[in-house]
Amino acid sequence: MRPILLAGHERALTQIRYNPDGDLIFSVSKDQQICVWMAHNGERLGTYRGHQGAIWTIDVDPTSTILASGSADNTIRLWDIKTGKCLKTWDFPTAVKRVEFNEDGTKLLGVTEKRMGHLGTIVVFDVKIDVDAEQTDEKELTIVCEESKATVAGWSYLSKYIIAGHEDGSVSQYDGKTGDLIYNIPIHELNQQITDLQWSQDRTYFITASKDKTARLISAKDLEILKTYTADTPLNSAVITPKKEFVILGGGQAAMDVTTTAARQGKFEARFYHKIFEDEIGRVRGHFGPLNTVAADPTGKGYASGGEDGYVRVHAFDKGYYDFMYEVERERQNRLAAAASA
Repeated sequence: MRPILLAGHERALTQIRYNPDGDLIFSVSKDQQICVWMAHNGERLGTYRGHQGAIWTIDVDPTSTILASGSADNTIRLWDIKTGKCLKTWDFPTAVKRVEFNEDGTKLLGVTEKRMGHLGTIVVFDVKIDVDAEQTDEKELTIVCEESKATVAGWSYLSKYIIAGHEDGSVSQYDGKTGDLIYNIPIHELNQQITDLQWSQDRTYFITASKDKTARLISAKDLEILKTYTADTPLNSAVITPKKEFVILGGGQAAMDVTTTAARQGKFEARFYHKIFEDEIGRVRGHFGPLNTVAADPTGKGYASGGEDGYVRVHAFDKGYYDFMYEVERERQNRLAAAASA
């Protein structure tokens, strides 16, 4: 797979998002700018400027009309995707580390940092997918994370639950309407921060990535651990591929610990695991530095990764990829059948 290299950022990438149609890629980094690219050829269509601090997070509504971003300047901003105009700014006392729209784009969730005497919170706003509409100032919901701050959060199917990953390695399930805590379950090693949470297409299950060098597939309904994928380096991001039975993990040591030795040892590769069998089946190298974010094309045609090196690498799966994966799957199924009949 020969990647398209996108060089539009001057500092480390923090998050990448595809729009639901898979034709646009949105990227944010610590350089205070949002970029939008054509997914098929890497052409940069434009930038969204206005944030005054590192941008940690981004999400796009289901119709690709509006864009939400969260930043170290203590704001969530809403943008008109087509014109780049900032439609709304919500202010907070601390940085915003994660934003996510629900399935129909009518609600927007934000995760705020615990700092300077302020507890971390999960806030929810009602939003209108209309660039001419006036957006509300009022929070519909505020969930205060008193035990351990939330680092990531998102909406389950039908907006029934808000699922949050915490700094202490636990995952919480909250009622999507009232904000009441239903479950809090230790998922990863104690005090090993959950760094990412991404959904399956139907939002009935999700994958978490953690500093404890594992990613886990978890049911949204009861937080049951379905699968575990073990790496040899701390993980910053994990995503479920939509068309094939695979997950992609990205990570690496902290930037201060990076050495050329680590690079040669393959610590900066995107790792592919079989979703069902949990085995690592391949790696893709290229970044010089930890992978901070991975995203899967919703059409199943490829994936993108963003690194500490400031580059976005967009990979399109070729025919050989599909053929190879098919052969691996067939061999696995044959082994299972032989074991069952033995």
